[in-house]
Amino acid sequence: MRTIKTTSGESIALDGDLLAVMETLYKEVTAKREFERSFEDMVKEIHHLIEQMDDAERRTYLAESLFLNTVKYENDKLEAYMKKLAKK
Repeated sequence: MRTIKTTSGESIALDGDLLAVMETLYKEVTAKREFERSFEDMVKEIHHLIEQMDDAERRTYLAESLFLNTVKYENDKLEAYMKKLAKK
């Protein structure tokens, strides 16, 4: 299995597990900097990871990202609807 590295050298296995990439990004950018990070810091690290992927790997992670974001969106909509029903 192929791996890519963060800017500090931590390896990430490219096995299609988007949550593993997100966890590594959190550790690399947010936790290591004790929450003293910016939007630009996160974008820079994300681009560093993306540049190491080939087109097929990018497609895999984009599809997984869209799926997870769609599920989150649906859950947020359902939560808002349920809160609205509870108020009635």
